[in-house]
Amino acid sequence: MIEVKHLIKSFDGRTVINDISTVFETGKTNLIIGRSGSGKTILLKNVIGLMTPDSGDIIFDGRNILKMNKRETLILRREMGLLFQGSALFDSMTVLENVMFPLDMFSGKSVRERRKRAISCLERVDLSGTYDLYPSEISGGMMKRAAIARAIALQPKYLFCDEPNSGLDPKTALIIDDLIHGITKEYGMTTLVNTHDMNSVMNIGENIVFIKEGMCVWNGTKEQVISSGNKALEEFIFASDLLRKAKELEKEIQQKDINDEKSNTE
Repeated sequence: MIEVKHLIKSFDGRTVINDISTVFETGKTNLIIGRSGSGKTILLKNVIGLMTPDSGDIIFDGRNILKMNKRETLILRREMGLLFQGSALFDSMTVLENVMFPLDMFSGKSVRERRKRAISCLERVDLSGTYDLYPSEISGGMMKRAAIARAIALQPKYLFCDEPNSGLDPKTALIIDDLIHGITKEYGMTTLVNTHDMNSVMNIGENIVFIKEGMCVWNGTKEQVISSGNKALEEFIFASDLLRKAKELEKEIQQKDINDEKSNTE
């Protein structure tokens, strides 16, 4: 579990994270959603430790990252897996070498053990047979899966994903969503996904944090998001034609149920 308490971050006198308090739950896919410029990426960077907030607390299972010494911070970083927006694979390395990279850097295991672990991760994301290929030789969806394999190589407690579906077609995006969700359950990780993809919200949004103008204005689940009653959230999600039609259909069904009930009583 990751707890964020009264987080504030400003740049040049402009507050971009304004007193955010929320909880990201263990074993669940926690989604941070909001429009471009809402502050969701800045929030994620502060949680990861790439930025330092002006004030507040960020607590990883009882450990405050803002009060750690260098050794404690290094230990925590080894418990984190990162999935970057552009996959960020090394062009000069094969797929297998890319997945082995964090193991080479931070693991004391033998080469044979590191290779075995990397192959296991690639098999988990259905990339058997790609070991000797280079990133330029595989598709965008395969690159994302290779990046996920690399992110879980060290068996992290926390997985951070920045726009994991960026640049992918809808079918491949669903595959990536399901993979992230499945791995979260399998490893019992605390997973944070920074996204504006409403398909991801409705597919894997077990805990959703909606950010607007640097503030957390709504928190809930995918089951609650359609009928939240929060005006700002509805303006955001119903910008999607699909969800707007789903909302209209829900209203029609509700009205039909009301009419049917009236007919039965009459």
